[in-house]
Amino acid sequence: MDDKTDPPAAEDVLRVEGITKAFGPIKVLRGVDLHLAPGEVLGVVGSNGAGKSTLVKIITGYQPPDQGQLYVEGEPVDLHSVQDARSHGIETVFQDLALVDELSVYHNLFLNREVTSGGRFRFLNNRRMRADAMRYLEEIQVDIPSVDLPVEKLSGGQRQAIAVARATRREDVKILLLDEPLAAMGAKEAKLIIDLVKSLARNRGVSMLVIDHNYTHIFELCDRVNVVEQGRITLDKRTADTSLAELTEFMVSSYRQQVEGASA
Repeated sequence: MDDKTDPPAAEDVLRVEGITKAFGPIKVLRGVDLHLAPGEVLGVVGSNGAGKSTLVKIITGYQPPDQGQLYVEGEPVDLHSVQDARSHGIETVFQDLALVDELSVYHNLFLNREVTSGGRFRFLNNRRMRADAMRYLEEIQVDIPSVDLPVEKLSGGQRQAIAVARATRREDVKILLLDEPLAAMGAKEAKLIIDLVKSLARNRGVSMLVIDHNYTHIFELCDRVNVVEQGRITLDKRTADTSLAELTEFMVSSYRQQVEGASA
């Protein structure tokens, strides 16, 4: 894939240009170019050690790149922390979800962003948080028994939905990164998350970057797929223009070439 990229397009909510990252002598990213349109769901796949996790950490502000530039809505940004990334509308839901099992659904939705009332002595405004949580979950069509339930009582799919809802509750969220969002889910629970992802993309224009090892999930969730190999994007195709069989064959062929190259 050509290392050169076009100037940041106005329609791209996120653009990554020439990102490199090394840890000592180990070059993890070797000039990654990636773009994401408003309301688009992009799947990123690759073998272990290909550089996916490092790329995500750079986009979320957890690690700085050595070289290259990130653009959000056409404007260059330098992300120095996770909070810095959030200020640019970038949120992440990692596989561990970071939910507090003992707290209610609505308290988890407002975790670290609690609504308080009162004067000198502030107290939690549980009534408002509860009402706002019910309204938002209804808006994005997440069906759970009650917002009063502790999240430990929910199914895996429902817990994932609450984590996604918490990440997208603010209206200024533009980009959501999802790490293995359908991991270890049955068909019914997976459909809940697939429907939620598609609804957020279509109705709220949230752009999403999905990291997943399961190629079937990529075709269920994503509009486009990028393959990361040895620190570069080696494939960029719309899922409608390829197939599970073609993607699998591409990955197998690439793996064979890497093994043959290492043994040569």
